[in-house]
Amino acid sequence: MRKNIKLTALAATATALTLGLTACGSSSDPSSAKADGSKADESKPLVIAASPSPHADILNFVKDKLAAKEGLKLEVKEFTDYVLPNTATEQGQVDGNYFQHKPYLDDFNKKNNTHVVPVANVHLEPLGLYSKKAKALSDIKPGQTIAVPNDTTNEGRALQLLAANNLITLKEGVGTSAKLSDITDKKGLEFKELEAATVPRALGDVDAAVINGNYALEADLAPAKDAIALEKAEGNPYANFLAVKDGNQDDPRIQKLAKLLNSDDVKKFIEEKYQGSVVPAFGTPAS
Repeated sequence: MRKNIKLTALAATATALTLGLTACGSSSDPSSAKADGSKADESKPLVIAASPSPHADILNFVKDKLAAKEGLKLEVKEFTDYVLPNTATEQGQVDGNYFQHKPYLDDFNKKNNTHVVPVANVHLEPLGLYSKKAKALSDIKPGQTIAVPNDTTNEGRALQLLAANNLITLKEGVGTSAKLSDITDKKGLEFKELEAATVPRALGDVDAAVINGNYALEADLAPAKDAIALEKAEGNPYANFLAVKDGNQDDPRIQKLAKLLNSDDVKKFIEEKYQGSVVPAFGTPAS
């Protein structure tokens, strides 16, 4: 009887070990495992959260013109803010997102304890200073008000643009984390902090405004033509990328999308559609 009990126990242990190895992803295809340990279902549509323009426009080009050739079913879900795409990605409500740059993501992950990571750089959107009243930088005078985005990284980026064009002076070494309190010389200017998506709507109520590239496009502004000051694309660290929850980078559907987003077809689409207002950022590291 004792011998039978021992044999039964050994068999149970072996079965449990086998099941445990399988559950831990020790299968013949570990690359298709998702962050939650489940296997990616390649037959399901890949759902990507994106800002409407240019991100969703670029994704829809891929969806309509390129995805079928790769056997990829792509669904684009548009968001008009900078918070929900990351929280939806973290919670698994979408498979990934495409709307942000690395400094913003790093700050978001730190503040929200999220685990979203870049997969592939796609494009750059130069940040610009716009005005309905001023036609040149020389028209910006003391006493006037400039609106800037109020989130940490984009405000710092906006202030660096203003400093680079001698409209303000910043403390040395503050970088992209610059805040209004880091301005050492406002040169008589006033500043209005607004949520990034609302800045274009306030353009008529202020003397000038620093607007993110995607929101400028949505407001029918052409950054390369309409901005009175524009970030230089060369050496710009703010590439926008495809991102996923950490652990989902090797989902075969994500890899297919990353390949397509870095294709010559997408490069040509970006260059022809945006005429320098959005520029390809292929080949630069997404981390």
